[in-house]
Amino acid sequence: MKDSGLPWLGEVPEHWTEKRAKYFYREADERSVLGDEELLSVSHKTGVTPRKQSVTMFLAESTVGYKICRPGDVAINTMWAFMGAMGVARQVGLVSPAYGVYRPHKADAPNPDYLDRLLRIDAYKSEYTCRSTGINSSRLRLYPDEFLRIPIICPPPTEQAAIVRFLDHADRKIRRYIRAKQKLIKLLEEQKQVIIHRAVTRGLDPDVRLKPSGVEWLGDIPEHWQVKRLHQVTDPNRAIMYGIVLPGPNVDNGVYIVKGGNCEPGRLRPELLSRTTFDIEARYARSRLAAWDIVFAIRGGVGAAELVPQEIAGANLTQDAARIAAGGGIDPRWLLLAVRAPIFQEHVQSQVVGATVRGVNIRDLKRIELVVPPAEEQSQIVAFLGAATEDVVTAMGRARYEVDLLHEYRTRLIADVVTGKLDVREAAAKLTSENQENPPIDEWDDISDAEEAGLEDLNDALEEPEP
Repeated sequence: MKDSGLPWLGEVPEHWTEKRAKYFYREADERSVLGDEELLSVSHKTGVTPRKQSVTMFLAESTVGYKICRPGDVAINTMWAFMGAMGVARQVGLVSPAYGVYRPHKADAPNPDYLDRLLRIDAYKSEYTCRSTGINSSRLRLYPDEFLRIPIICPPPTEQAAIVRFLDHADRKIRRYIRAKQKLIKLLEEQKQVIIHRAVTRGLDPDVRLKPSGVEWLGDIPEHWQVKRLHQVTDPNRAIMYGIVLPGPNVDNGVYIVKGGNCEPGRLRPELLSRTTFDIEARYARSRLAAWDIVFAIRGGVGAAELVPQEIAGANLTQDAARIAAGGGIDPRWLLLAVRAPIFQEHVQSQVVGATVRGVNIRDLKRIELVVPPAEEQSQIVAFLGAATEDVVTAMGRARYEVDLLHEYRTRLIADVVTGKLDVREAAAKLTSENQENPPIDEWDDISDAEEAGLEDLNDALEEPEP
């Protein structure tokens, strides 16, 4: 190994070379005349892929004048480069006029599959952040001159091919494990919901007298229970609302923000949350969170809900999540069960709008009915369900933790292999020929958060192309 001379990269194999991106690539500004080429997405999770494979937020009326990408081109979402929103194109297609497209002009340009992985590791992301400029942290952009000055580490071509072969093999195994764990989580969740449904719609007394609820989809309910709209059981001084529209890039010492994906069970932990600046958060003080509030995903993975723990009290929301604060006489633990219950979730899904990104309006969410037992019964239901679902919840938590570990392992493995810290030449040589294709993204990756999955589309809507 040798010192790469790049503090953000560390050591690399001594026989590897390093050349600036401009040695291999030039900026390309080829524009579509008819706009009939396939529209491509540029994501930090999946690189450059056909738009139809991913969740999108906005679709332009016309793509005439969009930039053309060709196989081997590097496409960069200029505004979100700090997150690694870039990749190498595998096909001809179109990207936003505001994006950067860089075309190889040297025969010895890096292997596209090797480069695609290299450019999105954390070390390179940190360098993009340092080289990006803007009037504030929420409007950083990586301009062509700065990208083209970034050093690219170059193993010999045979090693690049070995790295790609090894990582393709490892990726298939990791994705297979993740899919198996996600299927297990789904089955456990269904089992838990069966138990919850009965308790929150009929209570714990099997002989309770029933009455018509007056709401067709609710059916009969215990005669001493009431039907109320969601906003009627929340704190009148802390209305149901979403939060920060443009939280900007993640900062090290800012305010925690809860995205739609963080509303999934087990994902409301400080180490999984992004942060925004204090200045940005201060403008959205009305949506600030307190302990025991409920955060509810209203875009992307609509319906996910979780209680806010004390350790992130004072955090805020993005526009993909809503705050639900329990009112007087309402146990927030019971309210969480009620909004997670299948009957409530089914009605939420019936209110979802949007042909691209699915979402529910706050107005519609507030008006959804639920059956409300007296406060004493709420506590009894919480205690019963805590015991009845304990084993299931424990198993789900373990499986989710294992999924998180697998994602972390995959990220670290890719970074170590593409930077030469892990020598895979011998391992790659021993691999048998495998022609399996990687599974579709939605079978293994958690892309329920619309802000993350469609961040390049949000950029399209906000960013005017620059000359």
